[in-house]
Amino acid sequence: MKLCVLASGSKGNCTYLETDNTKSLIDVGMSCAYIEKNLREIGVNPESIERIFITHTHTDHIKGLSVFLKKYKPIIYFTEKMDEELGMLIDDFRYIDGEFSIKDLKVIPIKTSHDVADSNGYVFESNNKSLMYMTDTGYINVRNHNKLKNHDLYVLESNHDIEMLMNGKYPYHLKQRIYGDKGHLSNKDSAYYLTQFTTEKTKEVILAHLSEENNLPEKALETFYQTYEKSGKKAPKVVVATQKKRTEVVEI
Repeated sequence: MKLCVLASGSKGNCTYLETDNTKSLIDVGMSCAYIEKNLREIGVNPESIERIFITHTHTDHIKGLSVFLKKYKPIIYFTEKMDEELGMLIDDFRYIDGEFSIKDLKVIPIKTSHDVADSNGYVFESNNKSLMYMTDTGYINVRNHNKLKNHDLYVLESNHDIEMLMNGKYPYHLKQRIYGDKGHLSNKDSAYYLTQFTTEKTKEVILAHLSEENNLPEKALETFYQTYEKSGKKAPKVVVATQKKRTEVVEI
């Protein structure tokens, strides 16, 4: 499998996922032109995108969907509740209701906790390799932990530094929303979960969806390394996904 985070942050999110026989996007929260440009830079023809997996319907995850859909006509994968909340006429779609497979790609949806009608993270498997992709969640339910352990690659939200959030300019109600169970994972939460999930098998971790107002890449990385040091586990390779620049293509 190959993965490239094309953009990640509060202003837009989109990730490219490839197996031997499939080419997909996770969310389309950037403009169609931005996505086209970044796909071509990694050698992918936008016309080859066959499907889009939606995590939830907030604007920063579906902003470019209508234009990309009209131009390239991929199949949209989302839940019925997401469809209702989206309110967009989509001709070719599939409802997600449990695990399923597409060619050589197995998809395992993982319920997340966010302030929308419905939201998912995903585990993707192909050719004995696997990755976890999860952003926009206030916590990760313990009943899903076993499904999230021992993967080759992790893309996990590390949204905010708690002190920066609480001392920042956001109004109190917004701080509570971000910090709450239906908000976003802090650096501390993200790093803790990763120490529980990663193993020696894990090739790389990508920290995603960093807040431009309430976080810094340096703080996310510092918390990540400190948490691993305290846990006694060896930290895997880690990179930070950003809003305006794609990551390198990771192959597992």
